[in-house]
Amino acid sequence: MADTHKKILFRYYSDLLEDTVVETMWAKVIDLEKGYFKLDNIPFFGPLIATGDIFFAEYDENEERLVYRKTIESFGNSILQVVILEKGFDAAIIREKLKTINCESEGLNETLFAVEVVREIDYAIVKSLLLEYETQSIIDFAEPCLSEKHRADLLKN
Repeated sequence: MADTHKKILFRYYSDLLEDTVVETMWAKVIDLEKGYFKLDNIPFFGPLIATGDIFFAEYDENEERLVYRKTIESFGNSILQVVILEKGFDAAIIREKLKTINCESEGLNETLFAVEVVREIDYAIVKSLLLEYETQSIIDFAEPCLSEKHRADLLKN
């Protein structure tokens, strides 16, 4: 994997945590000389980048590693954050429902997980599912990286 992928450091402000966050994520090497990579991880805390996006990273002497600098091209995927509010509620229930509509997720802990909504999915379906749990005060969710395509999905309905 080291030949085709690199770990990239991302430093950004997280609205969720209301603090600067450092997160490392795997990215596929597109052109190492130019510093072009394709994100191959689901971000947890909400930088303005989603899986499949092409970005520029360069080696940072202070960090002693490759560091994200800017997004070059958005692929059209979106990233959501879901927080379980109801004590004892099993996040796997919602994660499984999301998986049945082709939305992968990665858990950070028992109460927080990030969701990847790929371009081909009608976001209105995903949002409807999440709103069902939100209205019952089971979860809260955020849309830190909602693609133009998924914004358009909401306008169609």
